[in-house]
Amino acid sequence: MKRTPVYGLMAEFDSATALVAAAHRTREAGYKKMDAYSPFPVEGLAEAVGFHHDEVPLVVLTGGLIGCLAGYGMQYWISAISYPLNIGGKPYHSWPAFIVVTFEMTILFAGIAAVFGMLALNGLPMPNHPVFNVPRFALATKDRFFLIVFSSDPKYDAAATRQFLESLGPRSLSEVPG
Repeated sequence: MKRTPVYGLMAEFDSATALVAAAHRTREAGYKKMDAYSPFPVEGLAEAVGFHHDEVPLVVLTGGLIGCLAGYGMQYWISAISYPLNIGGKPYHSWPAFIVVTFEMTILFAGIAAVFGMLALNGLPMPNHPVFNVPRFALATKDRFFLIVFSSDPKYDAAATRQFLESLGPRSLSEVPG
């Protein structure tokens, strides 16, 4: 008999304050891998679920540095090594002339890294997410608030996690198939 893998356990709440309180209690209980869904932005929810780090600035910095090095290196290679021209006694490696293109390449690569880094770090594109398999999740765009504890959490135990989430007083509790 084949059993469908479980993606997590999802609790439905009636209000944003109940969701934030449940997220705080879940975090305090030791669960680290969880997410929350609401029909509008909720103040303090990101901190409650433990969303503190943002890796996009590091990706943008890395892209900018690669662009800077690529722009400068390309100009150096062309001007000093591949096709050196002596124009008006100017040295082959005239770094002040390289600044504009180096700056523009830095901005270009940083922007491209920001777009693709954001998409990659968000796990996009994702045409279908496992939470869409729960019929009540359609209310997440209207007036319901959801908290999911992922089965990949080290503390996750099907029975214990269910019992803990039931103690939070949710409207309903659903198992999310993977």
